[in-house]
Amino acid sequence: MNRYAWWKYLIIAAALFVGFVYTLPNFFGEAPAVQLSSGKATVKLDAGAVSTVESALKAAGITADFVEFDNGSVKARFADTDTQLKARDVIRRAFNPDPADEHYIVALNLLSRSPHWLRALNAHPMYLGLDLRGGVHFLMQVDMKAALTQKVESLSSDIRTQLRDKDIRHGGIRREGDTIQIRFRDEATRTQAQRLVGNLADVDWVPGTDAGDLTLVGSLKPASMRTIQEQALKQNITTLHNRINELGVAEPVIQQQGLDRVVVQLPGVQDTARAKDIIGRTATLEVRMVDDSAEAQAALAGGSVPFGTERFMERGGVPIIVKRQVVLAGENLTDAQPGFDENHEAAVHLTLDSRGARIFKDVTRENINKRMAILLFEKGKGEVVTAPVIRGEIGGGRVQISGRMSTEEAADTALLLRAGSLAAPMEIIEERTIGPSLGAEN
Repeated sequence: MNRYAWWKYLIIAAALFVGFVYTLPNFFGEAPAVQLSSGKATVKLDAGAVSTVESALKAAGITADFVEFDNGSVKARFADTDTQLKARDVIRRAFNPDPADEHYIVALNLLSRSPHWLRALNAHPMYLGLDLRGGVHFLMQVDMKAALTQKVESLSSDIRTQLRDKDIRHGGIRREGDTIQIRFRDEATRTQAQRLVGNLADVDWVPGTDAGDLTLVGSLKPASMRTIQEQALKQNITTLHNRINELGVAEPVIQQQGLDRVVVQLPGVQDTARAKDIIGRTATLEVRMVDDSAEAQAALAGGSVPFGTERFMERGGVPIIVKRQVVLAGENLTDAQPGFDENHEAAVHLTLDSRGARIFKDVTRENINKRMAILLFEKGKGEVVTAPVIRGEIGGGRVQISGRMSTEEAADTALLLRAGSLAAPMEIIEERTIGPSLGAEN
């Protein structure tokens, strides 16, 4: 006679069955594959790339087990390594016709041999780390002092602008370490300035004297310092994720260690130099005016570009003529967030520092109904992220980019502008190349 009710045995059997099904992928092993991913921040892959890959492979007489779009990249699995190598060359020629200007990364990879019905159930094999698969390990140190210095420099510029706008005279503003010192000649002016700069929530102000001059000394609040450091670390981790996607690593490990360190583990990558090159790469942002003159239009039709201009490509491969003069640089951009405009259409909201706000106000006032291009430079080559039309003077350091943009495109553009470069410098303090010794023994 059973001690327990029959339905309890049924629950145990069902749990064992489900567990057995989801362990099956571990028994099928791995097969050679080719992974296609974006090689530039302004280039994005979508599900439509699957048909392009399939057509290229079919034209070359290569048969793939399957081709699928997964997590922003296209993956094709093959029966053997010879077919894998041939497929890599075919896909590379199809997506990178100019070897000197590669828009996509075509990398060799390994995928599970699990059948389609298991993958449809989201049954995946266990993730293998460096010990079992081999790869490279980096420990990176974030220069938090540089992040704080950059914030203090930005605050100094903002304060200088505020005092000038309110016509409050001072004897100079200078940064000393992580503090800001403002000099005054009389008590009345110092009191007036203290009321103005006291609105800065991130800074504590203390009156004092120095060499006979009255001073205001501002220092970052401890809570603000922690916030700045945390944001710098998060932005660096986001930027590292964007860059490491170029390596074609299926499951990289990028995680915070302590208050100022980041661990980067790249399973399956043995080329340390290539990994260091991508991790250490910088992206720069520039804002320039678009040249819509008759000479520029002729250049778009095939003529030579006018003096003082350059030809770039917009998203979608449309050429555009942009003036060489840089209106604003990425250092003037403090934040970029997706949102909506007054017509409830997707938009990107930018925040500029005081210098950038002043320049942007003057430029937009003088160039109404003209186009302004926002360019992102990577590896020495620039591409136009967006080129909106200026509808009116824009002041206050708040800028909105909108027009023919989906919600997803707005989020992507904001990410590019916000995380195109590191928020604080990082250096590699430890690097190791690890072989799959434990995996080979087992």
